[in-house]
Amino acid sequence: MTAQPVRLSFKGASGAELAARLDLPAGPVRAYALFAHCFTCSKDLIASRAVSAALTRRGIATLRFDFTGLGGSGGDFGSTNFTMNLGDLKSAADFLAEHYEAPSLLVGHSLGGAAALVAARDLGCIKAVATINAPADTHHVTDQFKEQLDTIRSDGEAEVLLGQRPFTIRRQFLDDLGEHRVTEAAAQLEKPLLVLHAPHDETVGIENATKLFVAAMHPKSFVSLDDADHLLSRREDAEYAAEVIAAWASRYLAPAQEPAEGEAPDVMVRETGAGRFQALVTAGAHHLIADEPESVGGLDTGPSPYDLLAAALGACTTMTLRMYADRRGLPLDRALVTVTHEKLHEKDMEKMMGDEGAKPDRFTRKVTLEGDLDTAQRKRLMEIADRCPVHKTLERGASVTTEAGS
Repeated sequence: MTAQPVRLSFKGASGAELAARLDLPAGPVRAYALFAHCFTCSKDLIASRAVSAALTRRGIATLRFDFTGLGGSGGDFGSTNFTMNLGDLKSAADFLAEHYEAPSLLVGHSLGGAAALVAARDLGCIKAVATINAPADTHHVTDQFKEQLDTIRSDGEAEVLLGQRPFTIRRQFLDDLGEHRVTEAAAQLEKPLLVLHAPHDETVGIENATKLFVAAMHPKSFVSLDDADHLLSRREDAEYAAEVIAAWASRYLAPAQEPAEGEAPDVMVRETGAGRFQALVTAGAHHLIADEPESVGGLDTGPSPYDLLAAALGACTTMTLRMYADRRGLPLDRALVTVTHEKLHEKDMEKMMGDEGAKPDRFTRKVTLEGDLDTAQRKRLMEIADRCPVHKTLERGASVTTEAGS
């Protein structure tokens, strides 16, 4: 089970804003992972989504992002190169370390796999690396536009067709490829490596997996992806690779920290850096996103603070009703509570001046009771609804003490 993905953005190596998604598990986060997509692909490819989903099911939060100039990210793809991809990966790792936790796992697909191997040497936080259909050298990517290589070298650039989409490739991109040695990076990795490759991959041949695997030191593992294609375009292939990576990575990551028995976990809220208001709410082993609507400058990626307060009242009401109905043996099939919140205007307050209970906030709660209940039972349950602890807290008010954190 996973929580709602968090939309994020951060500055890449060129200063461009990079679009990202953080997939969080519904339970405790045992570690964070980074996913690097394939050449000219995006974070939303089937393989990217499948790997991220599988990792979150095992408690591994995963950040997938679009490299500069691709997908939803800013910047000019034609001005990028492999070195910039490495810079984007480092920026992503730095962003996670600053706002969440430094990544422990690096997963790369195709050229993203090559980037993962090279980047991992300089990212001390990485404990394990997994590659999917990765080339053993960066020059391999030029096979996809080899007919235009002479034009790129002579004219400085050329427009090439990749995946039925036009891209501008410049000479500096080719020159930069020669600065990196992927197989050498695998040999110097000194971290657990998982190499996944499809034997019939027509884009990056299986011999690339052999070179990477032979070069790497133990612990290392190889998994054949059978008849999958390069992009893992069949969902079943992507999900198989994802499950293998998730199971393998679990061996090298620390177990999730569970709260001590009987210990009430604190609720922690921290800004994510996405938009003006987006915040990650952590309550023990559980995570959710709080935000504001777009109408007030938010991204509308999660409930607002008052939505959360209304949700607390509604949830407490249903739980209180369930406890009472079960204890008294009442045939309550389901309780449904709808809560609306409104701020009373000054003129409304003036009309209620004679009412000592007049308050500037009003929560309206609509309780629907499903089941074979008689009139007396329904009446009693409606009375019980007013006894829920959150209801009482809202009516009485509460004191709030503010202290300076470390």
